[in-house]
Amino acid sequence: MFLVFLHVAPANPVSQQYSPVINSWVYPYFEQNWRLFAPDPESVNRQILARTAHTGPDGSVHASPWFDLSAVDTSAVAHQPFPSHTAQNMLRRAWAGYVDSHAGDDKARTERARMMQKYLGNIAADRAAAHGSTAFGFIQLRVVTRPIAAPGTAGRPPTPVENRLLPWWKVTGHGE
Repeated sequence: MFLVFLHVAPANPVSQQYSPVINSWVYPYFEQNWRLFAPDPESVNRQILARTAHTGPDGSVHASPWFDLSAVDTSAVAHQPFPSHTAQNMLRRAWAGYVDSHAGDDKARTERARMMQKYLGNIAADRAAAHGSTAFGFIQLRVVTRPIAAPGTAGRPPTPVENRLLPWWKVTGHGE
């Protein structure tokens, strides 16, 4: 609670001296923004897919099929009168934080960018493990972005605007 206090308090010598420590603890868990009061509705649909890989005993790499992480979120929210805020926003906000902190080449150049990459990777790895993926040591994400269909265009899927393939990331704690 003291770190959150230093984060929201006016700038002072203590908060300035310990800013890296404070920010590493506060973000991404207590990110502040005004979206609750002035929401910024999505103008695109993002499908976030993941696949895992493990190294076999002979040194060969085995990759799993793609798994739709976004579909899990959608099904967790569908037909729920009071859907979980986590189910609605965790993956979406992790992706937004990743995009905001990384350049188009997906290289983490700041501590915040590395943290957002690890956060997104951990969410994807935990969900892939819960999906029943076998032990794995690497994960890769693919994000397909499509515009939201205009009214009256039902039946014609919108053409993807972006199909972004992220590099393989090493993960720990998932069996390999």
